[in-house]
Amino acid sequence: MERRSYRLGRRQVAVDRTRAAILSTARELLATRNGPSISVGAVARRAGVSRLTIYNRFGSRAGLLQAVLDNARPSSPSRTADATGDPRARLRQRIAESCGRWASDPALFRRVPELGLAESEAPDGDRALAEQLAAADQLRPGCSLKEAEDVIGALTSFATFDRLYKDGRRSTTAVAEILMRLASAILVSA
Repeated sequence: MERRSYRLGRRQVAVDRTRAAILSTARELLATRNGPSISVGAVARRAGVSRLTIYNRFGSRAGLLQAVLDNARPSSPSRTADATGDPRARLRQRIAESCGRWASDPALFRRVPELGLAESEAPDGDRALAEQLAAADQLRPGCSLKEAEDVIGALTSFATFDRLYKDGRRSTTAVAEILMRLASAILVSA
C-alpha cells in the first residue's frame, strides 16, 4: 500500500514541536530512570500527548527509543577527509566523528545495551575502511582484513570512548588522538 503524502503547511510547526517534546521527554526519562523500564504511557503523560500520538509517530516503543538514539547523533558529519583519498585521513576522521557522536550524550549511550538498541554507527563501514587501508598498503604486514575491521570497530565503539573520555575529564580531541595512536598498531609506520 502506498502512503499518501500530505502538505501540512503551518501545521508542520506544531507537528515538529510535538515530536521534539516527545523525544525530549523520552530522553529525560531514560536519564532519570534505572533499568530499561520506560513506557510509552509514561512518555505520553509527561509530554502531554496521547499514547496513540506516540505510536502514530514512532510505531512502537522500540521505534521511539531508536528515534531518541538517532536524535542524539550530531546532525551531519564532515566529509573533508573523504575528499583526500587517503585512507589514514578517513580513519582519523571516522575516529573523530565517533568521538563527537559519543560525547554528544554519554549518559544515553551508556543505556543502549540495556535498552536492546544497536550502538554501532556502520559495521559494514569498518570492513570498507579496512579494505581501503589494505588496498593502499597501509596495513602492517601480517594484519588481516578481519583484524583491521575488528580494531576499527573497537576504536570507534562507545565502550572504548567512554573508558577514555571519563565524563569529560579528557576532551574529545584528546580521546581521538589516543585512539589514533592505538590504531597505529594495525598500520604501517608513516
